[in-house]
Formats: sequence, structure tokens, C-alpha cells
Amino acid sequence: MRFFTLVAATAFVVGCASQPSVPVHSDQTFSTFAAELWQAEQERSRPAPGQLPDMSPEHLSKIAAERQQWLQRLDAMDLTLLSEQNQINHAILRYRLANQYDQYRFGAHQMPLLSESGFHTSLAFMAQRGGFRQLEDFENYLSQLAQMPRYFEQQIDWMRQGMASGMTQPQAVLTGFEESIQAYITEQAEQNVFFTPFRRKPDTVTDAQWQQLTERAKRLINDAVNPSYQAFYDFFVGEYYPNARQSIGASELPNGRDYYQNRLEHYTTLQMTPAEIHQIGLDEVARIRAEMQQVIDDLGFEGSFSDFVDYLRTDPKFYAETPQQLMHYAAYLSKKADAALPRFFLRETLPRTPYGVAPVPDEIAPKYTTGRYLSANTDRDAGYYWVNTYALNRRPLYEMEALTLHEAVPGHHLQIALSQEMEQLPDYRRSFYTSAFGEGWGLYAEYLGLEMGFYQIPYNNFGRLSFEMWRAVRLVVDTGLHAKGWSRQEAIDFLASNSALSMHNVVTEVDRYISWPGQALSYKLGELTIRRLRQEAEAALGSDFDLREFHHQVLKNGSVPLQVLEQQIQQYIAEQQRR
Repeated sequence: MRFFTLVAATAFVVGCASQPSVPVHSDQTFSTFAAELWQAEQERSRPAPGQLPDMSPEHLSKIAAERQQWLQRLDAMDLTLLSEQNQINHAILRYRLANQYDQYRFGAHQMPLLSESGFHTSLAFMAQRGGFRQLEDFENYLSQLAQMPRYFEQQIDWMRQGMASGMTQPQAVLTGFEESIQAYITEQAEQNVFFTPFRRKPDTVTDAQWQQLTERAKRLINDAVNPSYQAFYDFFVGEYYPNARQSIGASELPNGRDYYQNRLEHYTTLQMTPAEIHQIGLDEVARIRAEMQQVIDDLGFEGSFSDFVDYLRTDPKFYAETPQQLMHYAAYLSKKADAALPRFFLRETLPRTPYGVAPVPDEIAPKYTTGRYLSANTDRDAGYYWVNTYALNRRPLYEMEALTLHEAVPGHHLQIALSQEMEQLPDYRRSFYTSAFGEGWGLYAEYLGLEMGFYQIPYNNFGRLSFEMWRAVRLVVDTGLHAKGWSRQEAIDFLASNSALSMHNVVTEVDRYISWPGQALSYKLGELTIRRLRQEAEAALGSDFDLREFHHQVLKNGSVPLQVLEQQIQQYIAEQQRR
């Protein structure tokens, strides 16, 4: 979760030469500039309908040069000439742009995989996103399928360059990854996930058109999709995995220490060192561990902390027997949380967009995290709270309350959907998401469950604490892995010994931290900031403090860097005190 002053935002891009001051004399001229920048970014990052991204070296180099020029122009502006909202707009535009430029500058495009996903799994969302209603929608989709061989070849070429330069994921986190590729290769085209849009004919398409579309889809799956995934599978098994690096930390990558510091600052928006964050993590781990021990003592459990955790991990009563049971429980908890919202949020802080509860798709479930929120793509879609039903003996029920509050409401769905519905904000604000704010809010939502009537069962409260510990441990583990030379096993042991996560989840999570440097830092640092700001508001306003109004103040600007949030809350406190 990131916190930086608006004026100091220029620290996020390195190496941009100074430019003559851009004559921004009014909010109107800035708004015009911002609209031009956002339109350019949309054209760069969103391919035209029917197209897959162009990953050629020439195209990526051209885009990077353009982004550098935009950053130079942003950095030359006098922010004191802008309104408060346009200062926030400036910070968000620059934050988004700097991340894209920095990713290219450090060569992240040579490593288009995480431990649980990659460019090949992202493509599947084309088929699963919905929105196929007109003939043109299907035609564009078929055009994208036809381009898969080119797109896969470009990505594989970048991965080969990464192998040559040392920019690869660690081999240790890629074991079994080939299964996530093989899952998209089918003997029957109709069974392929990319055939999904053709399983239901819309009324807007004639029978003759539909027959032609489905036949083309089958042919493209057999002639373009399957061969592309097969070529990637062969490359991964035969070349990439055997030659992936043996080291673990990001500091071992080319320019690794600078890269990790850059990712740390991106995901936290803090000017902090890995050592400082590591110590915050150790302090939080000690505090939460004491609270966990208190729950164990209150239950009268006889045995050590590790004995209690082993009991939670192995007793069948803590686990669903069927995927349906787990899904039904998640849906029940979601509706229970829905009913509690009016007591904690103003009506204007409640989004109109609904959300559903669905299982993580089978193709990615084995290496996927426990749960995740997927936002609505259009005003005709709903958001979705995904629950992983793979390996039920690793999905404890005592963690489901905290997971649901984080991913659904009052966590990600409430915050993201509300932001998307803020018509007074420019598009780049409504679609903006930073882990510092979003994941910090999600973890705060877990904590808020104490006041919402959740965690009445001690085991569930232990699950909440285990989730909080999970995020605190990340501060220690992420910095340990990427800056202090920790081994993968050291990270696994530290997380396993301080939480009640199943061993499957422990390993999956550690591999995620290894493959995604810095991202795991955002959760706890963001939550600590939001809770601190609430404590400051409560102390300053006393009996005049209104929790619903405080939540409105936190959420009213959408997702923002946490330093911006801090400025907004301090301003709110001062205004309330003047009344």
C-alpha cells in the first residue's frame, strides 16, 4: 500500500531528463492534457477490437519511449496551480505510467509468468468474461483466436531472451506449472475453454450465422489455439523449466536490488528500505502471535501452538466435505455481510453493482490462491467472489469468514464497485487500483468483521488472526526472500510456524511471493495506515466521530495512494474540528 506526497511523486521514475516547464495555467489545461494522456494509454494498453497485443521488440520499445516523454511532461508541471482533485489526478496518472515504464525498463516483459498464472491463463478470460451478444463480438473473438500463434511466439521469444539474460522465474516455483498449460489443450474443440462463448446462441445471431461461427471456432481451436498451447508446453518443459534460475530472490536478477526497491515503492508507495519493513513485520508477528495464543488458552487446549495448528489442519470437522458445501457456506457468509453494511456505511457509500459467488475455474485451481475478487467489466456484468474448491482438505472453514469479508463485502467488491460507479471522476480514476489502498482496505474489512458480528466462534477468530498473521508474515518473508538471502524453505517454515494455513496454502503463497516481488508488502502496510488514521480521527473528534462518515471519507475518492488518503483524512479531521 503506497503513501507519498503529491509533490514528491516524481521520485518514482529514474533517468528521465528534465524538460522545460509545461505551461499548465489552469485546471482546464491540465484536464485536456490528462485526457490526451489517458487516450494514448488506452490505445497502447488495449488492443483494437479483434486484436491481441503486439509484443514485438519494436512496438514495446516505441511505447516505452512515448511513456518516458509523457512522464517528463508530468514531472515538469507546477502542482500548486492545480485544484486538489487534479493534484490527485496527477498523482494517479503518474503512478500508473511510471509502473508501465519501469516494468519495461527492468525487463519484466521477459518474465511473463507468476507461480500461479501467466500470459496463457490471462487469455482464457477472453472466453470467460461474457459480453458476447452481437455478431461483431463473436467475429472479433475469432480474430483473436486466429492471432494466438503470433502472440505465443512473441512471448516465447521474450522468455528466451530472459533465459539468456538471467531474467526468469526461479525453477523452484515452477514445478507443476506445465499443468496450467496442458489444461487448455483438448482433443475435442467443444470441450476447450475457448469454445465457451459458443455454448449459448444469443437471439441477435441467426441460425445460419451461428452455424458458421461455431464451425470457425472449432477449426481455430484445432488449428491455432491447441497448437499454440502445445508449442508453449513443449518450450516450457523442454527449455524454460530446465534452464530457469536456481536462485530465489529478486536481488539475484539483473539489477535485482534496484528492481526490488522499485517494486517495493510501487506496491507500498512508501520511501522505505527492506530492513525497515522487515522489522515492522517482526513486530506485528509478535503482537498477533500473542493474540493467537490467548485464543488457544481461552479454548482450554492442552498442547503447544504447533499442536493446536496441527489439530486445525488435520481434524475433518474444520473442512467441507463437498465443493457445494464450501460454496454454500461462502454464499451464506456473503449475504450475512450484506445485511450488516447499512450499520457501517452511508447509503451513498454502498455500490449498486451486485456480485456473485463462484468457484475458481478448474483449469487454474491447483496452483491458484484460496479466493479472489474479479470486478465487473461492463455495466451489464456483476463482480465475482471466487472460492477455490480444489483440494477441500486444504480449505479450512474457520478461515472463510475473514476470506469472505476481504474478497466480497465490505472488502474488495464494495470498494472496487463503488469506485467504478463514481461518475464524477475521470475514467482513469474509476479504473485505478493500487494494492496499497485496495488490499489494505481488504485487510481492514477483515478486522471490521469484529464489529459486524462475525468471529463469534473462537476457531473463526483464530482464522481471522491467522489471516492477519499471514499478511504480517509477508512483510518478513518478502523482504527476507528478496533482500536478505532467505531460502524458499526458510520462508515456508516461517509462514507455517506462525499461522494456521494449510501446508498446501503455505507453499502456494510462498511461491507467489517469490514470483511477484513486493506485492505482498502492500496488504499489511495499507491496513496499518487505515487503522491508524481511524484511531487518529477517533481521538481528535471524540463523541463527534462517526464511523460511517469516516468510511465515506476513506472511500469517496476511489483507490488512491495512501499518502493521498492520509492528507484527505487529516483535512477531514481539521474541518470537523472547526465546526
